[in-house]
Amino acid sequence: MSLDHARADVVLNADKVDLVRERRTLLDQVTMTVLRGEHWALIGPNGAGKSTLLGILGAYTHPTRGTAEILGRRLGRVDVQELRRLIGQVNPRHPLESARTVREVVLTGATGTIELVPRWTPTADELRRADELIGLLGLAPRADARWPNLSQGERGRTLIARALMPDPPLLLLDEPATGLDVAARERLLASIDQLRAERPGLTTVLVTHHLEELPTSTSHALLLREGRVLASGPAGDVLTTELVSACFDHPITITRHGGRWAATAGPALRG
Repeated sequence: MSLDHARADVVLNADKVDLVRERRTLLDQVTMTVLRGEHWALIGPNGAGKSTLLGILGAYTHPTRGTAEILGRRLGRVDVQELRRLIGQVNPRHPLESARTVREVVLTGATGTIELVPRWTPTADELRRADELIGLLGLAPRADARWPNLSQGERGRTLIARALMPDPPLLLLDEPATGLDVAARERLLASIDQLRAERPGLTTVLVTHHLEELPTSTSHALLLREGRVLASGPAGDVLTTELVSACFDHPITITRHGGRWAATAGPALRG
């Protein structure tokens, strides 16, 4: 691969990023490079800096030191409002307060707003795209269901469809399986796997502290501990018993079956 081609494939590049708030270092010399079509997991204990790093990757937070480039644009030298339109963001704590339908919530992704814009009329193409995404996420039977009547899992899939409305090259998911029961979690992860398979050029970063919440399509992982990168690279090399135990400062046995990871407290039992 040529150097120019390699640069064109870089979607995210954080170089020695620090973030300091009220004299407290939240991120310390964080470096990561994400290429087009890769699917990263940010993993670590509570307070490790995962969501803080995601805020930088989503152009909502600027680093105190170091550089962050998103889709070829460097934070501090770009209109962040314009940049954010190129990033799909999924936050399970979506602050919608009205009783909108699934289709209406998905359509707000076209305007980048929480509520429907008054007197805004979606185009035929926008309506068609919304229905395609609703179908892709397995929500077609619930397209007219209203937000207060949706399960947490249905809300999560609705928000993914919403984030995809502008066809962004980058999708960021902040703990999308939070609060889901096992069945809802599995439906959500299956939807993410299908989405990634059908859109090979899409790049994703998913935050979690539960390895069981990783889709099988996860290609890379970064372990964060106390704001520092403990390990980063291909998921199979990073999500090991030794490294995950060090990350969480507790003996944790990591196993993988059928492409899915599982974590069990305590050392591995020897037969």
